[in-house]
Amino acid sequence: MANGNLTSEEESVLERIDEENVKFLRLQFTDITGTVKNVAIPASQAEKAFDEGIWFDGSSIEGFVRIQESDMRLEPDPTTFEILPWRSNGDDDYASARLICDVVNTDGSRFDGGPRQVLKRVLEKADEMGYTVSIGPEPEFFLFKTDEEGNATTIPHDKGGYFDLAPKDLASDVRRDIIFALEDMGFEVEASHHEVAEGQHEINFKYEDALAAADNIATFRSVVRAVAAQNDLHATFMPKPIAEINGSGMHTHISLFDEDGNAFADEDDEFNLSEVAYQFMGGILNHAEAFAAVTNPTVNSYKRLVPGYEAPVYIAWSDVNRSALIRVPDAAGASSRFEVRNPDPSCNPYLALAAIIGAGLHGIETDADPGSPVREDIYEFDDAKREEYGITTLPPNLTTAVDALEADEVITDALGDHVTEKFIQAKRADYADYKTHVSSWETEKYLEKF
Repeated sequence: MANGNLTSEEESVLERIDEENVKFLRLQFTDITGTVKNVAIPASQAEKAFDEGIWFDGSSIEGFVRIQESDMRLEPDPTTFEILPWRSNGDDDYASARLICDVVNTDGSRFDGGPRQVLKRVLEKADEMGYTVSIGPEPEFFLFKTDEEGNATTIPHDKGGYFDLAPKDLASDVRRDIIFALEDMGFEVEASHHEVAEGQHEINFKYEDALAAADNIATFRSVVRAVAAQNDLHATFMPKPIAEINGSGMHTHISLFDEDGNAFADEDDEFNLSEVAYQFMGGILNHAEAFAAVTNPTVNSYKRLVPGYEAPVYIAWSDVNRSALIRVPDAAGASSRFEVRNPDPSCNPYLALAAIIGAGLHGIETDADPGSPVREDIYEFDDAKREEYGITTLPPNLTTAVDALEADEVITDALGDHVTEKFIQAKRADYADYKTHVSSWETEKYLEKF
């Protein structure tokens, strides 16, 4: 419970509130699906929020608690304080800011079902093993035009392609505005470019420790949507909004650090990877079928995970091709890492990173072997050759992925009992609803034929 004494970090936030003339605070957290929720409070209540927390009804949040257990508290993390770089009312005389919060039970204990707490728990295990986890995410998104009433369409904002420049890449100015907004919120943006599909974009920001990276992903999605809306566009992180073109992924670079530096680095290895790196990689490959339900959590996610669209389908690793689940870039020393390519930006970043890291840590504990790299294009393999190489595939749909999740004790343990139960319940409901839907493809193909 709060003891009434503010930390130096909390005191620093109060000072910045005064200096920046902040009048409103948005206390943010995510539900089990990764949707950002927030409670707005006057900045005058900041000290109370730090000292006592802010009460809210947890029974109204997806995947939290039952109505008879509804009272919960938000505890702001002072390290996440950032001034919002836009004004919803056009008044520049005062500012608003955000704080990301942890969810706490009435007795002061951490709520096990809070996605941020799930990731913290996995990172505590990593710390006990002597590691910190570094994550570099690469979220992709589409920018679509809106109609006269401001509703989203699936008409791409431009006709650009991979790395195109203006005039084909009409969204370069929008990306610039997004980058300025991100930098105002403390991001170190490393690169931005047009992606393969029309209207598709990628902005890469510097790696961070895993908790900050998850916070950044949630913030990134909010900033992109807000800036797009200011430009009369709709930004979507839906994995596959348009058929027969590339979908949006969130390739995730990962490495571990210990007291000696990058624990993944070994300059004597062909791929500059250590034994720990290979063990961690082996754990990810061993549990990929199960954590796919978390890293690719929608029915639509599996429309992206098909051969031929630069999406990873095959559970293998490589240094040269992108058809494998894991790719090892040409990097050494402090930069030694590998890239997990199947996550998509619709995921809850806290749960997705918790599942991936949990799988990797189990790989270290069990001395997992990732096997040899596959340097051929796996898309070209037939079933017999994939079997010869021992290559399996990611689940073909959400319900198969959920079945794999439910059967995998390593990933369910990483998520915890509460989140596992609520997440599986939500995803089975999604798939049941999907099965009753009749798509335009079905009517076009079968209505006149039968």
